[in-house]
Amino acid sequence: MPTEAESPETGSQPAEPRRGFTFPSALTVLALVTLLVWALAFFVPSGSYERGADGAPRQGTYHRESAGLGLLDRFNELFLAPVNGLYGVQDLRTGRVGPDLTGELYGAAGVFFFVLAIGAFITVVFATGAMDRGIGRLAHRLRDRGGLLIVGVMLVFSLLGTVEGFAEETLGFYGLIVPLMLALGYDRMVATGTIILGAGIGVLCSTVNPFSTGVASSAADISLGDGIALRALMWLVLTAVTIGYVVRYARRVREDPARSLSGHRPGDLTVGPPAAQSQLRPTGGTPIGRGGSRPQAAGRGDADEPPPLTGLHKLVLVTVTLVFAFMIFSVIPWASALSGEADAAPYDWELGWSFPRLAALFLCAAILVGLLTRMGEQRFTTTFVQGVGEFVAPALVIVLARGVTVIMNNAKITDTVLHSIEGAVTGVPATLFAVMVFIVNLPLAFLIPSTSGHATLAMPILAPLADFAGVSRAVVVTAWQAASGWMNLWVPTTAVVMGGISLAKVRYDRYLRFVVPLLGLLALLITGFVALGAVLT
Repeated sequence: MPTEAESPETGSQPAEPRRGFTFPSALTVLALVTLLVWALAFFVPSGSYERGADGAPRQGTYHRESAGLGLLDRFNELFLAPVNGLYGVQDLRTGRVGPDLTGELYGAAGVFFFVLAIGAFITVVFATGAMDRGIGRLAHRLRDRGGLLIVGVMLVFSLLGTVEGFAEETLGFYGLIVPLMLALGYDRMVATGTIILGAGIGVLCSTVNPFSTGVASSAADISLGDGIALRALMWLVLTAVTIGYVVRYARRVREDPARSLSGHRPGDLTVGPPAAQSQLRPTGGTPIGRGGSRPQAAGRGDADEPPPLTGLHKLVLVTVTLVFAFMIFSVIPWASALSGEADAAPYDWELGWSFPRLAALFLCAAILVGLLTRMGEQRFTTTFVQGVGEFVAPALVIVLARGVTVIMNNAKITDTVLHSIEGAVTGVPATLFAVMVFIVNLPLAFLIPSTSGHATLAMPILAPLADFAGVSRAVVVTAWQAASGWMNLWVPTTAVVMGGISLAKVRYDRYLRFVVPLLGLLALLITGFVALGAVLT
């Protein structure tokens, strides 16, 4: 919080941290939501829609229908909610979900295992040092061209964000980027914006990000590739706008340091041409001389130059690129994408993979990286298990959120919720409906900063509403993830923002002043894109 940070103007020592309210974790929030929904199910009337062959509710067919649950049955539903959220099976005749029924898997076991698999893969990749060193080499190569450095780092972070949800991983790069930006004559806000907004805009415009688009598409019962063209166009435009915003601010601060929103701490070097800047220490070493003096410029052969990429590092980076490229290829419905017809028969060479095969892909990819880098059995298995462990929390969030939908399903109140707003949706223009989905999800994203949990909880309700409004479910997924990503650029409930500004030593109120104009511009662009997507579909 601002009161805990050192004053940028005076450089005074930070005050003793005050103990105050700490926003609960996503797991706690969803546990409370589970209790709330379970309690509301006692009072919300039960009912259901008639459904077509595809399982979609038919508009205008809602009718009251008893759930047939006694008091002990309702307590049993609460008791089994997490279990049903993982591997509950839905009886196709009655629609009920339970762990010992016969029918189709309703729980999130497939998504749960996929999250663990990609967590293991990502952790193994980072353990090789290839990703860190690759970004370090990029930063060093562009050290004399500050504007290109900002563009390059933000592009890399945005690409990683849109493909695999690169967000929390950015916290490890502040020790590199902050001294780098200071040495080039910028301020700490430039470094903060480069990191948070670079990765954040990629997550906002996720194309195949498994933690947002993937989970939401699964909950909406559509392919991960549905709507990818609109999301890709959004990514290009919004990434360009965000990079331009940060570069414009950086140029302004470099020309006039007094216009810095973050202020200057003792030792920050914020003036002078690149040739007069300090020797860069990508590993987080002191970027300036003692007392704030300017050391001599470092040549390209300087000892502070990051170690070059080894052949194995290059091989790992190529492997990562190929794995994600193959994932994109495997999930896109090429016949529909190329023909423009939603019900087009798939080509013979289409794979149409879903979460089980994608999980297997990343498990095999993790093993491949371990073999290529000769990690050794003990180090690889330790790293692999560590990666799985680090991703258990978001995986459990998905399970808890799916458990909430099971409670609503078995109490037969999901359709009642749909019916309660069916009248508001009926007759609403498709463009307005898509914008409403974006707006409605903003407060939900504040309460549930986990994109996976938010998607699993909201999409079972939002997707059928799209059917009523005559809007593609893919547009609803795009509008939902844009709302989640937009909020996570600034809300204090996300560790990416609060942890980032703490590492950069930037006050939260100053960061808000910096980012608010961009947030307004992004909101306008997002509403335009989702409205366009609704019209086109």
